[in-house]
Amino acid sequence: MVEPHRSGCPINLTLEMLGDRWSLIVIRDILVGNRRHFRELLTQSEEGIASNILADRLHRLVDAGLLSRSDDPTHRQKAVYSLTEPAIQLVPLLAMMGAWGRRHTPATRVLSVRAQLLEEGGPDLWSDFMDELRSLHLGRPMKGPSVIAKLQAAFAKAVTGEKDVTPTPEKMPRRVKTKR
Repeated sequence: MVEPHRSGCPINLTLEMLGDRWSLIVIRDILVGNRRHFRELLTQSEEGIASNILADRLHRLVDAGLLSRSDDPTHRQKAVYSLTEPAIQLVPLLAMMGAWGRRHTPATRVLSVRAQLLEEGGPDLWSDFMDELRSLHLGRPMKGPSVIAKLQAAFAKAVTGEKDVTPTPEKMPRRVKTKR
């Protein structure tokens, strides 16, 4: 049975599909971390999702058409989750959410590095990233250099402390309050 929507507002409909606590985290982990199996999603996410919640979210995301599920040819008891075109088109939204989160939340330097690169790269980088995701998840030909490799390399450098790429609060510009 199809549940009725609260309204036909596109923001509401998007939130009904993605607005729970875990759905975007699962998509993020598949998108940026290339985690395609249940066990990888369960054990490698920083947020520590419970197995029953993960199973439910994967099922919901497949039903919503954001993920596809196929049998893993290397192991008959495993499934491989892939992004669909609508999920790939979430890249700009996730990039902007990451940019907003870097500015307005106590995000860590290490976990902000990929968001910073996506923000600084803007629509051109997002487009290249989406093309690469289409190659990995939809079997389309690869068009250019790997954005995923660039994001992973920056994250690895941040983890080892090799380069501080995210401004600290002291280095960030401050808003000046003016009296009216």
